[in-house]
This record gives sequence, structure tokens and C-alpha cells, in this order.
Amino acid sequence: MISSMTGFGRGEVSTNRITANVEVRSVNNRFLEVTSRLPRTLAMRENDIKELVRTKFLRGKVNIIVMLSQENGSEFSLKVNVSAAKAYHRLLKELGKTVKLKEKVTLDHILHFPEVLEMDSLDKDDEEVWVNVQGAIIKALDEANDMRQDEGRELMKDLQKRIEQIDGMIDEIERLASSQIPQQREKLQGRLQELISDASVINNERLELEIALLADKLDVTEECVRFRSHNKFFLEGLKGKESAGRKLNFLTQEMNREANTIGSKTNSAEIAHIVVAIKEELEKIREQLQNIE
Repeated sequence: MISSMTGFGRGEVSTNRITANVEVRSVNNRFLEVTSRLPRTLAMRENDIKELVRTKFLRGKVNIIVMLSQENGSEFSLKVNVSAAKAYHRLLKELGKTVKLKEKVTLDHILHFPEVLEMDSLDKDDEEVWVNVQGAIIKALDEANDMRQDEGRELMKDLQKRIEQIDGMIDEIERLASSQIPQQREKLQGRLQELISDASVINNERLELEIALLADKLDVTEECVRFRSHNKFFLEGLKGKESAGRKLNFLTQEMNREANTIGSKTNSAEIAHIVVAIKEELEKIREQLQNIE
């Protein structure tokens, strides 16, 4: 079954000392792109988080926010790196003298450097923190995945309905096309009779050959058969277990190609109008497919 690429999920895991809260947001994207906002103590786990996402999602732009809190509910405490603050203050003063600036160095200037404020070291508890974060991420991804699948079911209903409508329009095109040949034959004979007063001089064999060539040019049976084949594989792709977004996009392109061929071969205004309606439906399908994994 198809899955949407739009989803949201939350996850939380707590132990005696540490609580990990995670939010996952995903939107459509051509490939899988993972971004994360992490506490500094988890900076080295960014690749591990990306691997977790890959176990759940194949495509989409996924944003993960991880928040940590201690037993008392407060965020992990910060401390000032005094040596770093002094060093930056000294360097800024020297820089000011060098470029002859009269402005004094302020606390705001120093706080622009992230090394001045740092978290208390949690190296000894790193594994415990990661276990909680990992569990919370998996919960959030599962919840987001449930939302993506729910939306995928709704998208599937809409796409099935549109494909069925297109099938009906293809049937109508075949019906109209089959009646074109006799009409074109009568039209061609009528024109010849207008041009040649003596019908006996008309080469009937040549006339039949021209009509046969015309019939071949007007025949859209082959295009209709291929179109129905694409529709069949499209519906099968919707119900398949594997991710079908790229396959469905390809089939939609092929359907559009067949519609263009039918439109170029027909001399019927009715068929031309139906082809326009088919292409409108294909455009709506193409837009829906942009959000399918």
C-alpha cells in the first residue's frame, strides 16, 4: 500500500534521571533528506539518527528535534567556560585596537561564540542518554509513519477513482474512433464526386488504398490498449507492498504520451475534448504523486 511523505510524530522515553523527548516532521522530497536539531552532548550521534530514519522511511525531508531534561524537569545545566570567555575578550580588544574601533567589548559580543557556554559533561552517562533518545526517536518515527500511511490510504482512494474515470474515457474514445472510418470514407467520396463529374473515371482501387491508409492513420486501438495496460499496472502499484512513487510517476508520463498520440491522430472534435479531459486528470494525478513515497 502506498504511503504519503507527510507526517508528524512524538516520542518520549524516561529513566530514573533522564527524559528524552523527540519530535519528527516529514514532508515530500525527491530523495531522503534528514536534518536534526540535537543537544550538544548528542552531536556525535547525528549519523546514528540518520540510520534510524532510513530503517523507517525511503523518501521525504525529515526533521528531528531532540530535547533532554533531567529528573527535576529542568534542562541540562549550563556552565561558563571562563578561559574561553577571557580569551575571546582579549582577542576582541586586540582586534578593536588594530582596526582603531572606539566601541568597547561587551558581554553580548562574547556570547556570540558558542564555546563560552557549555553543558555539564555527561560523558559517563552517554550510553544511558543515547538509549533513551534512540527509543524516543523510534516511537516518534512509528507515529509519523502511521500518519503517513493513513494519508496514503486517502491518496490511494483518490487515485483509483481518477484512473477509473480515465478508463471510461478511453472506452468512449474507442467507440468514437470506430465510427470515424465510415464517416471519413463518405466524406472522401463526396469530395471526389464534387471534383469529378463522371464517377466512372474514379479508380476504385486507388480510392480503397487511400481509405485504408487513412484508416491506419486514424486508428487509435494500439494507443488505447497500451493506455489500459498502464492503468492496470498503476492500480497494481497502488496496492503493492513496496514503495511505488517513482514507478507511478513513470506510468503517468507514459499515459500522457499515449494521450498526446491519440490527440494528434484524431480528426474528431469530440475525441480531442476527451483527450484534454484525460490530460487534466493526469495532471491532477501527477500532483498527488509528488507526496507519495
